[in-house]
Amino acid sequence: MGWSKSRDAGPEHTGSVIPGQAVRGADHHPRSAPVDDELFRTTPNNPMTSGDGPGSEVELRRAGDSMRFVGAATRRIARGVDLDEIVLGLCRATVPSFSDEIFVYLRDPLPVGDERPALPFMLRLRRIDRLRPEWRDGPLAPDADPAVLRPVPPGSALAEVLRGVRPLLGGSDAGRDALTWLLGADHPLPDGHRAILAPLRGRRRVIGVAVFLRRNERSSFDPNDLLVAAQLVTHTALSLDKAVLYGREAYIAGELQRAMLPSSLPQPPGVSLASRYLPAAETARIGGDWYDAIPLPGSRVALVVGDVMGHSMTSAAIMGQLHTTVQTLVGLDLPPQEVLRRLDEQARRLGDDRMATCQCAVYDPVAHTITISNAGHPPPVLLHPGGRAEVLRVPPGAPVGVGGVDFEAVELEAPAGATLLQYTDGLVESRLRDIWMGIEQLRERVAAAARLTGADRAPSLEALCDDVLHMVGPGDRDDDIVILATRFDGIAPGDVARWSLEPVYQSPGRARRLVRRTLAGWGLEELSDSAELLVSEIVTNAVRYAERPVSMRLLRTDSLRCEVGDDSTQMPRARWARHTDETGRGLHVVSALAQRWGAADVSGGKVVWFELDLPGGEKP
Repeated sequence: MGWSKSRDAGPEHTGSVIPGQAVRGADHHPRSAPVDDELFRTTPNNPMTSGDGPGSEVELRRAGDSMRFVGAATRRIARGVDLDEIVLGLCRATVPSFSDEIFVYLRDPLPVGDERPALPFMLRLRRIDRLRPEWRDGPLAPDADPAVLRPVPPGSALAEVLRGVRPLLGGSDAGRDALTWLLGADHPLPDGHRAILAPLRGRRRVIGVAVFLRRNERSSFDPNDLLVAAQLVTHTALSLDKAVLYGREAYIAGELQRAMLPSSLPQPPGVSLASRYLPAAETARIGGDWYDAIPLPGSRVALVVGDVMGHSMTSAAIMGQLHTTVQTLVGLDLPPQEVLRRLDEQARRLGDDRMATCQCAVYDPVAHTITISNAGHPPPVLLHPGGRAEVLRVPPGAPVGVGGVDFEAVELEAPAGATLLQYTDGLVESRLRDIWMGIEQLRERVAAAARLTGADRAPSLEALCDDVLHMVGPGDRDDDIVILATRFDGIAPGDVARWSLEPVYQSPGRARRLVRRTLAGWGLEELSDSAELLVSEIVTNAVRYAERPVSMRLLRTDSLRCEVGDDSTQMPRARWARHTDETGRGLHVVSALAQRWGAADVSGGKVVWFELDLPGGEKP
């Protein structure tokens, strides 16, 4: 019987060989191959382990060999965690111990759980493994292309074999026709008792078929071998079913987690941001770490990092709920400690064991301060402009979900050019070090990165994130990792102008004059006409409803930003005015002239803002 060259869907595999033999790889150079001693010793129907003798003694010995072989083979198959590893385990366990060649076909696409399988029934060649004796002569014939999908014709011999479920020898009419379809026209058709066709049946349906072949020099298959094949393919099919289900669950949870994380970070004025997220490992993708940067009124930005305990779909779902709650609470412009207090209440409503650490910070680029509140999270690291790295002393707090805990906040200076590094405990804690040792190593790593760039300039945020990740070794990552790096650029006092306006009808005119004078001093006369009209509309609306003085502020950053605040909680709403109406067109004017505009609730009122791009697109 001739043998053809193997070409798999994955890396080429030559199988195990009898000690003393050699195999030939793709480069045609003989090399030694490892032998699974346990599998080889317990091979059923192996010429080296079977022999003539009293029938009962031979049968008992063969039965014991078969049981040991099946046990060792199924343990090897069960070690696989994905489709390729499981199929590889079946191939390595059976070649050459049980057969000299194996073809494994799987249904494509593989049905998941109770979903209806796709029609028509398509099979894809997943893997071929074969024994490659060094004495083989003749050219190597090409194998079937693993990338080709092949439909199983209804009513065909192969359909009959798959419907029968049980392994059968290739000597029957249906077996011979099915072998011709599976092996291809170029593969020599083996003697009927040297081939086994074994359908792979999962929990609910057939998901593929395996073909075991033996050379003429070896004894043919017998009924005992059919039982062995049935055990092998049953364990393989059940393992494949579990791998597909796990893969689908991991995919759903991963998509949920990615959807809850920001696809991109905002770039509010006075701050630069960068982030990294790494799952725990390829086999544990599902986690509960999250981060966010949320612009707030007054050009402030909230910086949030959190970590739900555990790795499961439940953790990902809890993370999504807490993340959404944080976004809502921060959007109400609550102080950080109040955000954590209410987040703690929400975590308690989700369940007694729904706990998470969280750190909420609010940076004010005008005041050059940062306010931080902490709920059981590792303290952030601050890199000062001169290159000194410091672990900030923040109130430790308890994780949210504990209940009944008062959270504190601390206000710290945030000088321009400084960098704040927030992270989750997966970066600093592992089997090899405790968390405080890891925090100190992180501080030293950040300081070293600053020294490399020199005292005159800070390291780029992207490079800093990458450098920090290098402190985690390949086998030292037990948990998800989140890094949120923030560069405090700040807004210089000379780029900020602010006033207080009385809620009287003369205030819009005064606001226009103040804006014109300020823009002239900044050299932005080109924006005066648009800015005066926009300010007039917003201030007019503010003084109409305000009872206390109205605040107005201009900020010059990468754009011109104007903010008008009042004590009315009634948010502006665009409406279509009739031809006879004298009011109701202001917001349409704002929307038409401003590049961006919006309104936000603040404590005790609201802030309406608009932005105009600077001439040339850059700050003068």
